[in-house]
Amino acid sequence: MNLNAYESSASRSGCLPRSLLSLVGVVLLVDALVLMLLGHFNVGALVPAVLGLAAVLLAWKWKPVQRWRKARSLHARLWAIGWMAFALWLISLGLFWSRLSGLGLEPAQVPPVQAIVVLGSGTLNGHPRPVLASRLDTAAELARLQPQALIAVCGGVDWGEKESEAAVMARYLQQRHGIAPQRLVLEQESTSTELNLQLSRPLLAERGVGPDAATVMVSSDFHLMRAMGIAKRQNLSAIYPVAAATPLATRFNAWLREYFAMASSWLLGEV
Repeated sequence: MNLNAYESSASRSGCLPRSLLSLVGVVLLVDALVLMLLGHFNVGALVPAVLGLAAVLLAWKWKPVQRWRKARSLHARLWAIGWMAFALWLISLGLFWSRLSGLGLEPAQVPPVQAIVVLGSGTLNGHPRPVLASRLDTAAELARLQPQALIAVCGGVDWGEKESEAAVMARYLQQRHGIAPQRLVLEQESTSTELNLQLSRPLLAERGVGPDAATVMVSSDFHLMRAMGIAKRQNLSAIYPVAAATPLATRFNAWLREYFAMASSWLLGEV
């Protein structure tokens, strides 16, 4: 085979990976761009943006990169090690997501409790963001099944907002679901999951719900594992976890963000 024929064959063999890289890169970049336009500037949006940009650049520079790879055996080993590390990361991500799936109880499975604690997530212009709305809708379903239970809504004032998350959550439950105001306990100072749980306990205690009382903790499906770990560290043993579904539009980005959040919490000893 002459040189021209060899280069032609190599070019054809590189078309498929370049096309796949281009396609994956564009999809990831569009996904990240849409999330950022919606105001989601977090790891769940930034990682797809970085991966998408890297994929597009690799597809664009495929031929020079392949010449670099073939130039020395060390380059070939580094290329192989890089792809193996990426594959192992994808496997770990898949295993983590498989653990998140199906975590928690369904509202109808929860035994009688004295309180329902709804963890904060985020508000925008005085309204709950979709993830938080899903948590509140799940809490409202529980409230109908458990009419004797108080409902603690947790969260301080988000950046750029004028009202606390708790105030926005309480209003949503009253207006959307007809929850009576006297059932609501507003914890309006917290800025984290740990503080959601820690600061809501004395407020519930003032209403007769002690630290050992049976309580439901409502959070998103992606967040429930970490929240359960934090509750355990706070010795909240009588906690029944209930997961609210994450809206499909942001589900996998939220699960990706939680992968890194869980790793950070583990390193910091929070879970």
